[in-house]
Amino acid sequence: MSAIGSRYARAFADVVFSMKLDPNQVISEVRSLQQLVQDNVELRRVWEDPSIPAAQKRGVLDGLVGRLGSARQVRNFFAVLIDHRRIAQLDDIVAEFQHEINERLGFAEAEVSTARALTEAEKRELEKQISQLTGKQVQAKYVIDPKLLGGAVVQLGSTIYDGSVHGQLRRIREELITA
Repeated sequence: MSAIGSRYARAFADVVFSMKLDPNQVISEVRSLQQLVQDNVELRRVWEDPSIPAAQKRGVLDGLVGRLGSARQVRNFFAVLIDHRRIAQLDDIVAEFQHEINERLGFAEAEVSTARALTEAEKRELEKQISQLTGKQVQAKYVIDPKLLGGAVVQLGSTIYDGSVHGQLRRIREELITA
């Protein structure tokens, strides 16, 4: 994530918390508009085109916000991104905004890779263990990676906990090589 995109995300998170908006509702509204931009190539082109006046771009935004029923602050956030020609970085900014909100709410974001799909009970247990480890509530994203053979790999920020069979075999191989 770029420093500039991170600045937009932090500034919008400041607005959300200073105005006591529901962070989950705001994230939902931001993601809805983001999805529209991702799904509609023409919309993205219009918002990224420097030859189209900003007022016209904001007019299109106002129409979309009216139909979606988004908050004024969400509309203003997108208007700032349009005016400052940051729509091309929208996905990164939204990801950073989500991360910023999670940090402020005390959530830890984890990416969990497993060899197979986990049951809901297994997910809850794993999230409970991660919560005990971090002291934070966990929001986990699950990915299936058959190369792991079994177990799980948990990534929290830049820290990786490798409890996979593949990782254990790799560690054994390294021990044998160095012995």
